[in-house]
Amino acid sequence: MDTGGRLIAGSHKRNEFVLINADENARIKSVKELSGQTCQICGDEIEITVDGEPFVACNECAFPVCRPCYEYERREGNQACPQCKTRYKRIKGSPRVEGDEEEDDIDDLDNEFDYDALDPQQVAEAMLAARLNTGRGSYPSASGMHAHSELNSSPPSSQIPLLTYGEEGSEISADHHALIVPPYMGHGNRVHPMPYTDPSVPLQPRPLVPKKDIAVYGYGSVAWKDRMEEWKKRQNDRLQVVKHEGENDGGNFDGEELDDADLPMMDEGRQPLSRKLPIPSSKINPYRMIIILRLAILGLFFHYRLLHPVRDAYGLWLTSVICEIWFAVSWILDQFPKWYPIERETYLDRLSLRYEKEGKPSELASIDIFVSTVDPMKEPPLITANTVLSILAVDYPVDKVACYVSDDGAAMLTFEALSETSEFSRKWVPFCKKFNIEPRAPEWYFSQKIDYLKNKVHPAFVRERRAMKREYEEFKVRINGLVSTAQKVPEDGWTMQDGTPWPGNSVRDHPGMIQVFLGHSGVCDVEGNELPRLVYVSREKRPGFEHHKKAGAMNALIRVSAVLSNAPYLLNVDCDHYINNSKALREAMCFMMDPTSGKKVCYVQFPQRFDGIDRHDRYSNRNVVFFDINMKGLDGIQGPIYVGTGCVFRRQALYGFDAPVTKKPPGKTCNCLPKWCCCPCCCSRKNKKTKQRKEKKSKQREASKQIHALENIEEGISESNSQRSSETSQMKLEKKFGQSPVFVASTHLENGGVPQNASPASLLREAIQVISCGYEDKTEWGKEVGWIYGSVTEDILTGFKMHCHGWRSVYCIPKRPAFKGSAPINLSDRLNQVLRWALGSVEIFLSRHCPIWYGYGGGLKWLERFSYINSVVYPWTSIPLLVYCTLPAICLLTGKFIVPEISNYASLVFMGLFMSIAATSILEMQWGGVGIDDWWRNEQFWVIGGVSSHLFALFQGLLKVLAGVNTSFTVTSKGADDGEFSELYLFKWTSLLIPPTTLLIINIVGVIVGVSDAINNGYDSWGPLFGRLFFALWVIIHLYPFLKGLLGKQDRMPTIILVWSILLASILTLMWVRINPFVSKDGPVLEICGLNCD
Repeated sequence: MDTGGRLIAGSHKRNEFVLINADENARIKSVKELSGQTCQICGDEIEITVDGEPFVACNECAFPVCRPCYEYERREGNQACPQCKTRYKRIKGSPRVEGDEEEDDIDDLDNEFDYDALDPQQVAEAMLAARLNTGRGSYPSASGMHAHSELNSSPPSSQIPLLTYGEEGSEISADHHALIVPPYMGHGNRVHPMPYTDPSVPLQPRPLVPKKDIAVYGYGSVAWKDRMEEWKKRQNDRLQVVKHEGENDGGNFDGEELDDADLPMMDEGRQPLSRKLPIPSSKINPYRMIIILRLAILGLFFHYRLLHPVRDAYGLWLTSVICEIWFAVSWILDQFPKWYPIERETYLDRLSLRYEKEGKPSELASIDIFVSTVDPMKEPPLITANTVLSILAVDYPVDKVACYVSDDGAAMLTFEALSETSEFSRKWVPFCKKFNIEPRAPEWYFSQKIDYLKNKVHPAFVRERRAMKREYEEFKVRINGLVSTAQKVPEDGWTMQDGTPWPGNSVRDHPGMIQVFLGHSGVCDVEGNELPRLVYVSREKRPGFEHHKKAGAMNALIRVSAVLSNAPYLLNVDCDHYINNSKALREAMCFMMDPTSGKKVCYVQFPQRFDGIDRHDRYSNRNVVFFDINMKGLDGIQGPIYVGTGCVFRRQALYGFDAPVTKKPPGKTCNCLPKWCCCPCCCSRKNKKTKQRKEKKSKQREASKQIHALENIEEGISESNSQRSSETSQMKLEKKFGQSPVFVASTHLENGGVPQNASPASLLREAIQVISCGYEDKTEWGKEVGWIYGSVTEDILTGFKMHCHGWRSVYCIPKRPAFKGSAPINLSDRLNQVLRWALGSVEIFLSRHCPIWYGYGGGLKWLERFSYINSVVYPWTSIPLLVYCTLPAICLLTGKFIVPEISNYASLVFMGLFMSIAATSILEMQWGGVGIDDWWRNEQFWVIGGVSSHLFALFQGLLKVLAGVNTSFTVTSKGADDGEFSELYLFKWTSLLIPPTTLLIINIVGVIVGVSDAINNGYDSWGPLFGRLFFALWVIIHLYPFLKGLLGKQDRMPTIILVWSILLASILTLMWVRINPFVSKDGPVLEICGLNCD
């Protein structure tokens, strides 16, 4: 292909390239030489493909449409050819859209940008042709006329209005409608040639239905041309099209002069901001095959178990079969949501190129960050201060970040600590950004045991780091001094510096409080730069009002932030979860602000990572199996569940709105059969189901339509009808969101923002109103809006409601962990944490929001529902698990077993089941990147938590929901040692320790009794003993971390454990002597040996 000396440029990773001309005339001339056809939608020339042929959008009629219009029609239009109405098929290199057929050949997700197979000439042609028709309008010719007017030299019959895709307004008259007639073909071979090849022959229209009025088709409006011009203008601004002026008047370029640094950047900025990385087929296909095989083996296992009962131990057999059936159902609920695991990759450089243009203000979206705390004695202020400092120093435009700290305990200690934090941040934030340090929480930065001079080249770094470390140590002393002073509360309560009493002296009866520490005029860092906004919030509390704990505090922050800053996105973190990766917000924005797929994303969930955990992770605090296996599986369906912290939300999704509906492609028509062959029964049944589905969805989207009712007022015909509709809509909105007109108005702003003419004082007054204790009365807060009430685990319930509204979520795992927190590494504290989670699941199971019966007819996918059902059903597994762990001891003590004498067939089934379980686990560890030690710790703690915390949570939840009785379990500290991981060896007695301790003792006693019995009865009794011993040792091994937790350090044993062990051992020994099961109750059995002793 002859390029006429003009330059081409582009990226190797992309199939769209740029043609650069110094003269517009040369550009138009080159296009004519390359194409010879014009697009019948926008008037631009048809590009030439790498095969040297014009681009063909429709293989049925070859109607001339350029590639940008083809992709725009597939993405935004009705996805059909304007002439023959055939649905557009996906062409290689074009992005997929909903409704595309599955392709049997190689998917070009990995190959569509691969040009290794092409020669350099073909690559250059592809780069040039793809760039020609991108974001380009009409260009002036040498005579001063527009280029498209030069192309309009065809016969008068071809000068007809352009296409509107059936979206013209009612103001278009019928005489402006027309069919589009294809122009003549240019040179080049084509599989489906155009019907007219002679340009001298006048073109005749070819209607689909001759008797049908042309105006009925709804296209051919002249208005489309104006809309295309506006669209191309926006594309030019968005894509930063660089205009190059040549050095010569002729505009000729040499191919070697093409190296322009701006062009790769411009091309890279148009790429997707993220992409999916499917698990390699070599890993995922064997995994799926093993799951199916395991399911088949499980069927054979239950077939054998049900058809071969144990007659002499029927009760044990029946109990074991019931438990095994429950375990199988639990496995199915847990396993199949992991059928489509995926990983994701983000491109932060593309995000910057797209939204941070040089010389212009940043176009990144604003983010409001929520930090929640309650009791400063249990949640140290120094930890909260480090979290806030990491937020203020985040790598994001300072005018786009606002940090809101919720103090639900109204503690003056938290208020004063936050004041000290704001002052220290004026020194800490510029230090972090100047030297680009990680992490930006000072406590964890200065405690790193790494070479802090690595990759640091600034000569002043060492000096400034030492000075900053000294400043932070002084800051810690001031915070510790505040904590020491707060230990003893004065009789008259706390007073502020000006002598006024602290409003929060009464924790359960105090007004709402708001203090803006940073973000207002005049407060800058030590270098004079602006700082992010920092706001202290303590909502009003009065006796007699239900405050809904953390969920109520988060909803108050939603309303306050909407009034003061109203960012379109929200991030919530716990007070002990600091930002470990300063680019975490940008990682989330790669999904939220993606122009193609971001509109339907309700939240981006990051995995939880922890500091301060021992190397062996004895109690599975890291929870790696859940975060690296289960959550990846959910990301391939509809997205991960919300886990309570480290999550970036879309504000509109928290308001209870439905996800935007993707326009469905038109139904396919079959031309191969006559019209009379349509089956009326099938059509009527299908139409009936579609109608019922639409009615259900219309009811669910009633709340969302209320918002758009205010927009329809402007288009009303009558002023009185508009006023009446406005009043009705306003009343509905106030009933949903509350009585604050400022907040209700903010819910209309999808892109956020506050009124420019509003004074800070008026906004603060409005903010005080929205955090009043009675604001949520008779509204939908906690029911359909915000964090959902009704469970102590409000996170699961909130994410579940969003998925029911049709939203999807995204799981983001950056290479550097985005957030890090602290976890309870002590056994008792860990069990109490698991107890709280399980209690919330029981509350959801017994509520109307249970995923077993709630949310049908919405947007929740079936495998996603399986995951939510598993998340609320798992505490019920504690009952069969406790029974199943007791069976080995019973079998050893009684000499019975739950399985009859095993045949060869049964041996094969059992071995196949064990091997499939092992293979499934190994393959999960392989594609999830989980180590075998983490997997084994997870298995162990599943048993420990199942027989303790889950069991107590089940009974506590039943008492709370059914009887209204609140119970709690007290934890008393017995002592601690100093040193690293000293809390790991801290022993705290709690009633949660009773069930697993009992299981340990009875199984150990059962093993001793079984071995003793085999020794007394001889060789023949060892064979049946192996099955029972394996069963009991399985329980003991799983409870081994629990046993280590009871013993504490190896050099000592708690006195209480020693006393209980001696007492229980003595009782069991006396009972064993008294019962003596090895001797028959009727005396010894004397058998005739056959010898005559007389």
